[in-house]
Amino acid sequence: MTEIYIKNMVCPRCISAVRQILEEHGLDVEAIALGYARVGGSCEAARIAEIGKALQAQGFELIDSGKNRLVEGIKTLIIDMIFHQADGVRRWNWSAMIAEALSHDYNYLSTLFSATEGITIEQYIIRQKTERVKELLCYNELSLKEIAYMLGYSSAAHLSTQFKRVTTYTPGQFKAMHHKRNSRIPLDAI
Repeated sequence: MTEIYIKNMVCPRCISAVRQILEEHGLDVEAIALGYARVGGSCEAARIAEIGKALQAQGFELIDSGKNRLVEGIKTLIIDMIFHQADGVRRWNWSAMIAEALSHDYNYLSTLFSATEGITIEQYIIRQKTERVKELLCYNELSLKEIAYMLGYSSAAHLSTQFKRVTTYTPGQFKAMHHKRNSRIPLDAI
Protein backbone atom coordinates (compact mmCIF):
# COMPACT_ATOMS: atom_id res chain seq x y z
CA MET A 1 0.00 0.00 0.00
CA THR A 2 1.22 3.50 -0.89
CA GLU A 3 -0.25 6.77 0.36
CA ILE A 4 -0.14 9.70 -2.03
CA TYR A 5 -0.90 13.27 -0.95
CA ILE A 6 -2.12 15.62 -3.64
CA LYS A 7 -2.45 19.41 -3.66
CA ASN A 8 -5.31 21.33 -5.36
CA MET A 9 -8.00 18.69 -5.02
CA VAL A 10 -11.01 20.83 -4.13
CA CYS A 11 -14.14 19.08 -5.39
CA PRO A 12 -15.67 15.73 -6.32
CA ARG A 13 -14.61 16.23 -9.95
CA CYS A 14 -11.00 16.51 -8.76
CA ILE A 15 -11.38 13.15 -7.04
CA SER A 16 -12.64 11.63 -10.29
CA ALA A 17 -9.83 13.19 -12.32
CA VAL A 18 -7.14 11.97 -9.92
CA ARG A 19 -8.67 8.48 -9.78
CA GLN A 20 -8.60 8.36 -13.58
CA ILE A 21 -4.95 9.45 -13.73
CA LEU A 22 -3.91 6.87 -11.13
CA GLU A 23 -5.84 4.08 -12.86
CA GLU A 24 -4.36 5.07 -16.25
CA HIS A 25 -0.95 4.52 -14.67
CA GLY A 26 -1.97 1.00 -13.67
CA LEU A 27 -2.50 1.67 -9.98
CA ASP A 28 -5.18 -0.06 -7.93
CA VAL A 29 -6.95 2.79 -6.10
CA GLU A 30 -8.06 1.53 -2.69
CA ALA A 31 -9.25 4.85 -1.26
CA ILE A 32 -9.42 8.42 -2.48
CA ALA A 33 -10.56 11.68 -0.89
CA LEU A 34 -9.79 15.37 -1.21
CA GLY A 35 -6.00 15.66 -1.01
CA TYR A 36 -5.30 11.95 -0.56
CA ALA A 37 -5.17 8.63 -2.37
CA ARG A 38 -4.19 5.16 -1.18
CA VAL A 39 -3.13 2.68 -3.82
CA GLY A 40 -2.32 -1.02 -3.60
CA GLY A 41 1.29 -2.10 -3.70
CA SER A 42 4.36 0.05 -3.48
CA CYS A 43 5.51 2.60 -6.01
CA GLU A 44 9.13 3.29 -6.86
CA ALA A 45 10.37 6.86 -7.14
CA ALA A 46 10.40 6.85 -10.97
CA ARG A 47 6.75 5.82 -11.11
CA ILE A 48 5.78 8.45 -8.52
CA ALA A 49 7.60 11.10 -10.60
CA GLU A 50 5.71 9.98 -13.71
CA ILE A 51 2.40 10.17 -11.84
CA GLY A 52 3.41 13.59 -10.52
CA LYS A 53 3.89 14.88 -14.06
CA ALA A 54 0.49 13.52 -15.13
CA LEU A 55 -1.16 15.12 -12.10
CA GLN A 56 0.61 18.42 -12.72
CA ALA A 57 -0.65 18.48 -16.31
CA GLN A 58 -4.17 18.53 -14.85
CA GLY A 59 -3.45 21.24 -12.26
CA PHE A 60 -2.63 18.99 -9.30
CA GLU A 61 0.64 18.61 -7.42
CA LEU A 62 2.20 15.90 -5.27
CA ILE A 63 2.94 16.87 -1.67
CA ASP A 64 6.02 15.38 -0.12
CA SER A 65 6.81 16.85 3.32
CA GLY A 66 4.78 16.26 6.46
CA LYS A 67 4.40 19.98 7.10
CA ASN A 68 3.07 20.60 3.59
CA ARG A 69 0.62 17.73 4.10
CA LEU A 70 -0.66 19.36 7.28
CA VAL A 71 -1.15 22.72 5.55
CA GLU A 72 -2.94 21.04 2.64
CA GLY A 73 -4.99 19.04 5.14
CA ILE A 74 -6.14 22.28 6.76
CA LYS A 75 -7.07 23.77 3.38
CA THR A 76 -8.88 20.62 2.25
CA LEU A 77 -10.86 20.41 5.48
CA ILE A 78 -11.91 24.06 5.25
CA ILE A 79 -12.92 23.78 1.59
CA ASP A 80 -14.83 20.58 2.26
CA MET A 81 -16.75 22.09 5.17
CA ILE A 82 -17.63 25.31 3.35
CA PHE A 83 -18.38 23.93 -0.11
CA HIS A 84 -19.45 20.33 0.35
CA GLN A 85 -21.20 19.96 3.71
CA ALA A 86 -24.93 20.48 3.51
CA ASP A 87 -25.83 20.16 7.17
CA GLY A 88 -27.47 23.56 7.49
CA VAL A 89 -26.08 25.28 10.56
CA ARG A 90 -22.44 26.17 10.04
CA ARG A 91 -21.40 27.54 13.38
CA TRP A 92 -18.36 25.37 13.95
CA ASN A 93 -15.56 25.80 16.36
CA TRP A 94 -12.98 25.84 13.59
CA SER A 95 -9.94 25.59 15.84
CA ALA A 96 -11.24 22.53 17.70
CA MET A 97 -12.43 20.86 14.49
CA ILE A 98 -9.12 21.42 12.67
CA ALA A 99 -7.03 20.26 15.64
CA GLU A 100 -9.13 17.12 16.07
CA ALA A 101 -9.22 16.25 12.37
CA LEU A 102 -5.45 16.59 11.98
CA SER A 103 -4.49 15.27 15.45
CA HIS A 104 -2.24 18.23 16.25
CA ASP A 105 -2.35 21.18 18.62
CA TYR A 106 -4.20 24.07 17.00
CA ASN A 107 -1.53 26.64 17.94
CA TYR A 108 1.10 24.56 16.12
CA LEU A 109 -1.16 24.19 13.07
CA SER A 110 -2.00 27.89 13.07
CA THR A 111 1.65 28.93 13.27
CA LEU A 112 2.63 26.44 10.55
CA PHE A 113 -0.20 27.58 8.27
CA SER A 114 0.65 31.28 8.69
CA ALA A 115 4.35 30.68 8.08
CA THR A 116 3.66 28.59 4.97
CA GLU A 117 0.76 30.53 3.41
CA GLY A 118 1.41 34.09 4.59
CA ILE A 119 -2.14 34.44 5.96
CA THR A 120 -3.89 33.14 9.06
CA ILE A 121 -6.29 30.21 9.06
CA GLU A 122 -9.08 32.66 9.89
CA GLN A 123 -8.25 34.80 6.85
CA TYR A 124 -8.23 31.67 4.68
CA ILE A 125 -11.65 30.67 6.04
CA ILE A 126 -13.01 34.14 5.31
CA ARG A 127 -11.65 34.02 1.74
CA GLN A 128 -13.21 30.60 1.15
CA LYS A 129 -16.54 31.75 2.59
CA THR A 130 -16.40 34.79 0.32
CA GLU A 131 -15.94 32.55 -2.73
CA ARG A 132 -18.86 30.40 -1.58
CA VAL A 133 -21.01 33.53 -1.19
CA LYS A 134 -20.04 34.58 -4.73
CA GLU A 135 -21.04 31.15 -6.03
CA LEU A 136 -24.39 31.20 -4.22
CA LEU A 137 -25.12 34.76 -5.36
CA CYS A 138 -24.48 33.71 -8.96
CA TYR A 139 -26.96 30.84 -8.61
CA ASN A 140 -29.58 33.37 -7.45
CA GLU A 141 -31.51 30.68 -5.54
CA LEU A 142 -31.04 31.85 -1.92
CA SER A 143 -31.57 35.16 -0.21
CA LEU A 144 -28.62 36.86 1.48
CA LYS A 145 -30.15 35.99 4.84
CA GLU A 146 -30.30 32.30 3.87
CA ILE A 147 -26.70 32.39 2.65
CA ALA A 148 -25.60 34.06 5.89
CA TYR A 149 -27.32 31.36 7.95
CA MET A 150 -25.87 28.57 5.79
CA LEU A 151 -22.31 29.84 6.25
CA GLY A 152 -22.61 30.57 9.97
CA TYR A 153 -22.74 34.36 9.93
CA SER A 154 -24.65 36.03 12.74
CA SER A 155 -26.63 38.11 10.23
CA ALA A 156 -26.85 39.17 6.60
CA ALA A 157 -25.35 42.50 7.66
CA HIS A 158 -22.28 40.74 9.09
CA LEU A 159 -21.89 38.75 5.87
CA SER A 160 -22.25 41.94 3.78
CA THR A 161 -19.64 43.78 5.84
CA GLN A 162 -17.12 40.96 5.56
CA PHE A 163 -17.87 40.45 1.85
CA LYS A 164 -17.26 44.12 1.13
CA ARG A 165 -14.05 44.11 3.17
CA VAL A 166 -12.69 41.23 1.04
CA THR A 167 -14.05 42.14 -2.41
CA THR A 168 -14.66 45.92 -2.14
CA TYR A 169 -18.22 45.27 -3.37
CA THR A 170 -21.46 44.74 -1.54
CA PRO A 171 -23.20 41.45 -2.33
CA GLY A 172 -25.78 43.42 -4.35
CA GLN A 173 -23.08 45.14 -6.40
CA PHE A 174 -21.35 41.82 -6.99
CA LYS A 175 -24.59 40.20 -8.11
CA ALA A 176 -25.21 43.02 -10.60
CA MET A 177 -21.61 42.79 -11.85
CA HIS A 178 -21.74 39.03 -12.25
CA HIS A 179 -23.94 39.33 -15.29
CA LYS A 180 -21.21 41.38 -17.00
CA ARG A 181 -18.22 39.13 -16.19
CA ASN A 182 -17.26 36.22 -14.00
CA SER A 183 -15.27 37.53 -11.04
CA ARG A 184 -14.97 34.33 -9.04
CA ILE A 185 -11.54 32.98 -8.13
CA PRO A 186 -10.74 29.26 -8.51
CA LEU A 187 -10.54 27.59 -5.07
CA ASP A 188 -7.00 26.38 -5.52
CA ALA A 189 -5.85 29.93 -6.31
CA ILE A 190 -7.03 31.40 -3.01
